[in-house]
Amino acid sequence: MTDKVMLFQPIFPLIAIVVSVAVGGWVITTWLRIKNGYPLDGSWGQALYPKQNDETIERVKLLSQENAQLRAELGSIKDRLANVERIVTDSAHSLDREIESLRGTKSN
Repeated sequence: MTDKVMLFQPIFPLIAIVVSVAVGGWVITTWLRIKNGYPLDGSWGQALYPKQNDETIERVKLLSQENAQLRAELGSIKDRLANVERIVTDSAHSLDREIESLRGTKSN
């Protein structure tokens, strides 16, 4: 009996290392999934985390609305910035000519 135990004795540290690495990998994977908002599944595929309730659904709706408003505002700012860039990069002569032509049309 002791001969059989002695035969497997060099393998035990290797088994302990493999098990430790597997458990550590599972812990790190679970932590990363929670940190980044991925759902966790139980052994039968049921969702464990995050829980879906009315509060989280309402929160997602509010965040989606805010996101749409911010995107619209960003589009507006991009248009304004394009106009400012056009004004800054135009030569002074053509800018003066445009301003004078606009003044001339308003006074008529």
